[in-house]
Amino acid sequence: MKTYQAVLYDIDGTLLNTVNMNMYPLLRIIKEELGEERTLADVVKFMAYTGMKVMDELGIQDPEATYQRWVRYVNEYPEGATPYPGMVDTLERLQQLGVRQAAVSSKMRAQYQIDMVGNGLDRYMETAVLEEDTQLHKPNPDPLLECLRRMDLKPDQVLYVGDTPSDSKAAQAAGIDFAYAAWNGVDYGSVDHAAHILEKPGDLLSLFHAEN
Repeated sequence: MKTYQAVLYDIDGTLLNTVNMNMYPLLRIIKEELGEERTLADVVKFMAYTGMKVMDELGIQDPEATYQRWVRYVNEYPEGATPYPGMVDTLERLQQLGVRQAAVSSKMRAQYQIDMVGNGLDRYMETAVLEEDTQLHKPNPDPLLECLRRMDLKPDQVLYVGDTPSDSKAAQAAGIDFAYAAWNGVDYGSVDHAAHILEKPGDLLSLFHAEN
């Protein structure tokens, strides 16, 4: 079995369950801005996009102001970001094993502070490459390549864990093995080129010869 020196993680839908807190406020935005009633199934694909790309895809007239209102609705939503069951124990065990860990996400830094730092998961991350850190975003490989640069690692030394086709495509373009996080129960469409399929966070440990 291939030995990895580091694990890089997507955040939303991988480390943290943030679907409801992001998408129900987006449905509110769509109703206010477009006068349309949509369902969660209609918008869940936007979990894989940056916030401003969502505004662009929806054709929002004043994207900057509307995006800021969406962020406010997200932070007011009663159900906040929560780690998936078994995630904290997995991150802790990998840290004990000496496996380096980092986050690569399209999340903005201010929201990282609320979601990741607020849940204490930042303490496991050596670095975090976020929306502001690169000009291009997933499925472009630049965020992953920036993480490799910061950690002084080569593509064949790391594993990227994510849950969307854009995560998979970014990993493939960067020459990094991809592990599909199947535990969030959301179908974003076909995820190709997965070297590993993980049914629960603890399955990661088996890749490092550790007990689940």
